[in-house]
Amino acid sequence: MKRKLIRKGVSLLLLAGMVLSVLIGCEKGEKTDAGAEKRISVTLNEVAHSIFYAPMYVAIEEGYFEEQGIDLTLVTGFGADKTMTAVLTREADIGFMGSEATIYTYAGGTQDYAVNFAQLTQRAGNFLVAREEMPDFDFSMLKGKTVLGGRAGGMPEMVFEYILKKNGLDPKGDLTIDQSIDFGSTAAAFSGSDTADFTVEFEPHATALETKGDGYVVASLGEASGYVPYTAFSARKSYIEENPDVIQAFTYALQMGMDYVNSHTPEEIAVVIAPQFEETEVETLERIVKRYYDQDTWKTDLVFEEDAFILLQNILEEAGELPERVPYEALVTTEFAEKACR
Repeated sequence: MKRKLIRKGVSLLLLAGMVLSVLIGCEKGEKTDAGAEKRISVTLNEVAHSIFYAPMYVAIEEGYFEEQGIDLTLVTGFGADKTMTAVLTREADIGFMGSEATIYTYAGGTQDYAVNFAQLTQRAGNFLVAREEMPDFDFSMLKGKTVLGGRAGGMPEMVFEYILKKNGLDPKGDLTIDQSIDFGSTAAAFSGSDTADFTVEFEPHATALETKGDGYVVASLGEASGYVPYTAFSARKSYIEENPDVIQAFTYALQMGMDYVNSHTPEEIAVVIAPQFEETEVETLERIVKRYYDQDTWKTDLVFEEDAFILLQNILEEAGELPERVPYEALVTTEFAEKACR
């Protein structure tokens, strides 16, 4: 299923006489009333529709993209490979996914490759779920067990393997990681079969398993991994060069969403993003948002720093997924994020 949200906004601020205001230390484009005929249409393809990405949904629900003159269409790609394909084939203007995908396309020789311009999350957003409560869980307990994992080469799986190695485990020799199940279907497979001892799940699937009594969260991979550049926004190099005002306005809106989650309670955030997750009760949303909030999931700004990019390449290299080291300057621009947060 594809989820599309089309927003009717106002004119692009940067077309003429742009006025900047300051909110929590970051520059913002000021709303204008010049008329809908000058709205800029932007299609954003997200890797998944998850509470993990709360700042982006706050920006949508609070109308920040509208204020920046952007008519936003949100499409869910269900996987970084699919999201990147949509960006490269011009089905989407901007992609939101693990930035490892930009490294793969660049190393593969793509001429009009995708460049990262804003980093949203700084920790992994998934959780290790067991079949029973394990209050004294330690990663050594995974030895000899079977875990439902993620796609090879994707951030969820690579970060999981990175954590295993940090804890002295060989991902290929000390346990079995089942990668045969499609993204988004592992929770159902875990509930419907007893072949696996653990599963790695994003929200709301982790909490849903707990609610049904089919599983129990025993570890946060975000806490276990430490800070990693998990997801970022990117666009084709040519799109950024041809539409810098659009990218800047888009980044302003994102920063406003980031400011909101860093200055409001999980309960307040949950209420704002509730329309994005109509199938989830507000109380459950609050519980999930608090999990992400407490583990310092979201950055305070959108700047994708070089140290984070180096760590990302280290993780890819350890996973055997890095074709070659790629230059930070080629795949990351901080111009827009820095201007949005001065």
